[in-house]
Amino acid sequence: MSSKNNVKEARAGSLEVTVHEAQSGAPVSNATVGIYRLAPSDKGFDASTWTASAANLEALAVTGSAGEVTVANLAPGSYVVAYEHYPVVAPRLVQVDGGCRAVVCFQLALELKAELRFEAVDCHSTPCNAARVSDRAVAKICFSNNQNSALKPHVRVVSSSGWNVSEKDQYEFSRVVNYAGPQQFEAVLGFARRSLAVPAPGAVAAAAAGAVVVPASEMDLALAPPALIGIRQGFVADERTPSPISGNIGVSMTRTETEPTDDLPLWTLIRNSTDAMSFTNYLNFMDALFCTPGNRGPGFEAKSALFEQLRQRRALPFNDSEAYRVLKVATEAFVMVNCGVLSQPTHFNPVEDQAYLDRRDIPATRDLERTFNTDYLEETVDGTKVLPYLAIIRRKLPDVPIHLLRGQEGEADLCFGIVQQKLANPCLLELIWSYWHEEGMLVQTMNAITQRFQNVRALGRADPLANLEIDPLRPLNNLIWGYTQDEQHRLTVVRRNYEYDHHYGVRLDGKAVQHFRPADTRSKFLEAFHYLLRLCTSFYRQDDDTTVKADAFPVLNGLKEVHLILSQGAHNQFGDLPSTARIEMLMQQWMLARPEFREFLPTRIMVAYPEPWMDRVDAMKKLQGWSDTSVMHFRSLAMFGEQVLLSVRYGAWSDIYEPTQAFNWARFWRPQIQGYIHAYRAATGVDLTVDARDPKAEGTLPSILLRQRLDQQARMA
Repeated sequence: MSSKNNVKEARAGSLEVTVHEAQSGAPVSNATVGIYRLAPSDKGFDASTWTASAANLEALAVTGSAGEVTVANLAPGSYVVAYEHYPVVAPRLVQVDGGCRAVVCFQLALELKAELRFEAVDCHSTPCNAARVSDRAVAKICFSNNQNSALKPHVRVVSSSGWNVSEKDQYEFSRVVNYAGPQQFEAVLGFARRSLAVPAPGAVAAAAAGAVVVPASEMDLALAPPALIGIRQGFVADERTPSPISGNIGVSMTRTETEPTDDLPLWTLIRNSTDAMSFTNYLNFMDALFCTPGNRGPGFEAKSALFEQLRQRRALPFNDSEAYRVLKVATEAFVMVNCGVLSQPTHFNPVEDQAYLDRRDIPATRDLERTFNTDYLEETVDGTKVLPYLAIIRRKLPDVPIHLLRGQEGEADLCFGIVQQKLANPCLLELIWSYWHEEGMLVQTMNAITQRFQNVRALGRADPLANLEIDPLRPLNNLIWGYTQDEQHRLTVVRRNYEYDHHYGVRLDGKAVQHFRPADTRSKFLEAFHYLLRLCTSFYRQDDDTTVKADAFPVLNGLKEVHLILSQGAHNQFGDLPSTARIEMLMQQWMLARPEFREFLPTRIMVAYPEPWMDRVDAMKKLQGWSDTSVMHFRSLAMFGEQVLLSVRYGAWSDIYEPTQAFNWARFWRPQIQGYIHAYRAATGVDLTVDARDPKAEGTLPSILLRQRLDQQARMA
């Protein structure tokens, strides 16, 4: 009998800890609780005099979303359980028996509530404290009277989107009531960590699932995650009683009116970013950096500084390739600075940006930069300001910490967590830019030149590039030498093709991409995107008709669908391959724009190409018997497609239910959308504006349509 008792006493026990708010029962997640052994020498336990000792720390555990955590494999004995956040709660003594589960429940006497009041336009409280459309709803977070002043310095509050914090009181939020019906205020409160006992190195780890052990090296209370509790308060808004109008009333016919929305600055930044990434700006930057140092445009200093940093770190293992290495480094610096426009200071041009909005018939808004930083960006509990779409993603990963880039040269933090730079300042690039330039034969043109540069004869009896002889006296010769040597370090057509399919469900057509076996394709993207463009065409007809009130709900639903498909493909190589492909293709354009190529490729001088590399590509297509569709149409598809898809990808469309933002989006991007539709018809022959819809043609891959047009061109020759 005694042996059985000894076995029973040797078994481990477990401890279940729950933390919730006493009045509402709301769970407290992410709360740290410490489990301390009660020393045998202690005669008794007094919660008022007990102090934590690092030597007696058994485990630190963090509650989950339900406010609960279980610590297993505890040796039988007496333990003191301490809630280590604000508000201060007395520790609890608990006895853990072998093979049994002990339970400790902390109830926070916060009396937490959100008091609502409603103000009219004149800032006076409304009668009966009832909400009406256009009134301002004010929500004030309150605690119990005995904790109000002592607790607030240790609490951080983040409200839901649309509620603005008061400048005088960080616990008061307000929002204009824009529509009638049920609505609610939501917020998350973060309670700071208290300083109890810092565990010594080698503190005992809890063996149970759900218990998180915090090493001594990371016990920095300034960076410790807060305990989180949610609060919500609903209200119902009524329609405003219309005011009677008398007298002589004039009637005029105008376009459908709209109002400014908080995402206008994001679209402006996307437009400014893509404009800054244009080849013309790239060519001016290269000339200012190497040829005419006195001719420097805006933003040159940032790109030049990054160029000098990267120049010390990038190297090539080839002889006589310094010119190409410098070209590659300068291009990387140009792309990295211009694509990250969400960093401070943001790239706004007040006069030009407002003029663009006026041309789109979008009402004047207050300062775009202030709206972007104050109203549009969302601040997470850990203090990072992010786009609303990325804030949704951040809330899906509340347990993953955020790490900054370390070091003057920006080495990525290798610890587990989210890279703060990529969360707060994503690179605004779309791979569709590279896809359409590749369909326009940019890459194939450069490949044909490098093959001839290596004295490899083209297929067929006649060599179209038989007279391409690049002498070594001019810089182009050495640049192509370095470019050819570096082929093994560039993206292959196969890798780009798989990524085109992963992002957009489109692919290239040719011998180099045979035996295609994609693992994850966006098969529905092309149909959804073309349907969105068709909806925009119908919307523009309604918007131009002053006798009709344009309906933007179909456009909103189309945006939601395309946004969902795009977000599904934002994985794996999404973070690095688009920027790498952009760097490589910009270098190809720059080399083709060199004056030396006028002697090797017969071009049409009288055609007004907007960029100097384009006539070289069209000349090569003529020599090789490729498609006779001008590369200008493919450049339009690349430029306009990138701008439109960036606005769809990074907008928080999944959380929008009012059509105003879709209305403004369609007006804002009208030149780009109609330009894309025209260029797509010129390149593929499919017209997305005709009333008689052809789903089969609209869903056919562009590469197949281009192949069909090439075969038709060959039959007519």
